[in-house]
Amino acid sequence: YHLPFRYEDRRQIATTRELRAGETLTLALRVRHLDDRAIGRSRRRILTVVASDDTGSLEMIWYHQIRWFSARLKEGSRWLVHGKVEAGYGSFLRMVHPEIESLDAAENVAPAGLVPVYEKPTAMPAQVMRRLVGSAVARYAPQMPDVVPEAVRQREDLPELATAFVQVHAPQPELDPQALAEMHSPGHRAIVFDELFLVQLGLLLRKGTVQATPGIAFAAEGGLAERMIAALPFALTGAQQRVIAEIASDMAAPHPMHRLVQGDVGSGKTLVAVAAALRAIENGHQAVIMAQLHYLTGEVGVAARREILPALASGEPALVVGTHALIQDQVRFGRLGLSVIDEQHRFGVMQRAALGREGDSGPAPDVLLMTATPIPRTMALSVYGDLDLSTIDELPPGRKPIRTEVISSRSRARAYARIAAEVAAGHQAYVVYPLVEESEKSDLRDATTAAGELRERFPEMSIALIHGRIPAAEREEIMRAFQAGDYQVLVATTVIEVGIDVANATVMVIEHAERFGLSQLHQLRGRVGRGVTEAYCLLVAEFAQSNEARERLRVMTETGDGLRIAEADLAIRGPGAMLGTRQSGLPDFRVANLLRDQALLRKARAAAAAILADDPLLESSRSEPLRQALAARWAGRLGLARVG
Repeated sequence: YHLPFRYEDRRQIATTRELRAGETLTLALRVRHLDDRAIGRSRRRILTVVASDDTGSLEMIWYHQIRWFSARLKEGSRWLVHGKVEAGYGSFLRMVHPEIESLDAAENVAPAGLVPVYEKPTAMPAQVMRRLVGSAVARYAPQMPDVVPEAVRQREDLPELATAFVQVHAPQPELDPQALAEMHSPGHRAIVFDELFLVQLGLLLRKGTVQATPGIAFAAEGGLAERMIAALPFALTGAQQRVIAEIASDMAAPHPMHRLVQGDVGSGKTLVAVAAALRAIENGHQAVIMAQLHYLTGEVGVAARREILPALASGEPALVVGTHALIQDQVRFGRLGLSVIDEQHRFGVMQRAALGREGDSGPAPDVLLMTATPIPRTMALSVYGDLDLSTIDELPPGRKPIRTEVISSRSRARAYARIAAEVAAGHQAYVVYPLVEESEKSDLRDATTAAGELRERFPEMSIALIHGRIPAAEREEIMRAFQAGDYQVLVATTVIEVGIDVANATVMVIEHAERFGLSQLHQLRGRVGRGVTEAYCLLVAEFAQSNEARERLRVMTETGDGLRIAEADLAIRGPGAMLGTRQSGLPDFRVANLLRDQALLRKARAAAAAILADDPLLESSRSEPLRQALAARWAGRLGLARVG
């Protein structure tokens, strides 16, 4: 599975007469002269080899592994040489560290074909790495089991897996070099399809298992959710109404709900979750909302905890809100009916599974996952393919786009001017920093120092500081005071990323914005613009940024659409970084790329669904190879990721 990351086209043999600086070519040459000497004050050794064909000469240079090359490049020996041509000294052109293959054993000079190039674990020569991989392919490729149905393989024009590995590691000269380079060759497609097929089969098998598990059929009558909605001072959006109806339909079914609700920052997911919790409560069950609460942790003393735990076990509290403390071993629920997991990507799969298993003594509880980090559909099919997906794709009416601008750190005064103007108009502001305090290991500005500077600059303003090291009770007090308008500016770290709704806050200044990821920047920006007043997000960044950082900031200024931001994040960071397969409970993708292989993913999912439609639990004898392949590929994780 260690596939080449590129291929070199060596099907044509050039002559030295054709050499041009900057080109990458393959030549057949005879060694004329070697010079192994030390140069410069450092006395660094260098190997210079002059080789020629019938049309001229080429100089080859090696700075490393000199003993190995000088022992082989004897005068008069013949070599196939491949590398990039550079301008040398005098009239010579040269190649530095070219790849070489002996031609003395061959009767005729033949093209070397399409040559794979691999990432190497050490500084070994490229041809040694090729021999290692070639040996593995020769020994193990014939043993690769084919689990993709033959009819699917023929329909998609995919070679057998053993053939596919030979094709990608030792491509025939007639293959399309462009398709190989883009990993779209038949061999690549077969390997990717096989991997995606097994992942989708596992996800759909888990989904089917959940649907066969006894659950709680919640009755629709009672009206608690309807009474709450009627009492609201605003109307629900159409998207909220649709998702509430989807959840109600799931909860009425006699098997556990496993649904993911995704919606942009400020789209009203919490209200949807509370409506679901009320439906469970009015049916005589408990509802749990687990969230990564930054500023309000609800820390409970030992004495109070002794009172709470027995109450939970008796089923007394109808609604329980907490952090990961809810899944500790000593916490038991007497009549749990619904588990809501907010910002689900912040919790590990083991934690999510624990809440989904709280109904072990009886029917399994319903599980509702929520995220404000929109997931591109391709990612959702892969990471959450065993869940039903709802999207709140509508913001409350009256919301205006947040005006976002990148500001140089040298022009920080512009950000301060915006804060002053908004505070003068009666509004509030956030200023966010990546660090709590100054660090000797970093030159980043920190929240504690900045809060002092801002108080000196704006003595007339009430300015508060909040971060994760402040005790929970004090953090709660600061946030309540800010929400009440007692403070005009809140200087903070990323503890304010989620869970805070202050409609009067109209400015978000993010210092060292180049250090934050796209998802985090979008979440922070979502703390403002929650009212009807125009809001601003000012990204203060250093000029010395990476290309990736510049692209993140550009995306932030161009769109406020969470889904477009998620898709851009996928393109910038790649699916590996976004997936976090260990976190999600998925097997690691060795070959498939969810950005590149979207079409194959959809086909693999359809093929897996067709198999399970005929054999839902893979119980037939003909499904034995599939069961074995799934057990090896998922390595015991099928049960864990069942809840997302």
